[in-house]
Amino acid sequence: MKFENTGIESLKADLNRLDEVMLEHGLVREGQWDYERVTYDKKLVVKEGTYYLRVQGHIHEGDVGAHKAIIQLMTPLLGKHYYPHGVEYGEGEHFPKSLVSQCEKLLNEVKAEVEKFAI
Repeated sequence: MKFENTGIESLKADLNRLDEVMLEHGLVREGQWDYERVTYDKKLVVKEGTYYLRVQGHIHEGDVGAHKAIIQLMTPLLGKHYYPHGVEYGEGEHFPKSLVSQCEKLLNEVKAEVEKFAI
């Protein structure tokens, strides 16, 4: 599921500050990056299953490996995890309304904080 028109997809921000804000909201980057992309994930476990809120970004300028980069954020996603196959984001998936609301609230909070230092 895509969270369209959140405003997050229009933000460009410093990687180090972005890492801090995302981590404060439980969105973890860990080893999920290469020199052109970053991915922040938050695992959400509810009675209906395990879901992942994902915020991705690609490099606008700089170098992720050197921790000197400006990241262009992309449209956030919510996917359901199926063991052992992975995460599905498809339109045919069911996403509990309470979970969707929780994710929307979190994304609004992240957006408000990132806007303070966005480029």
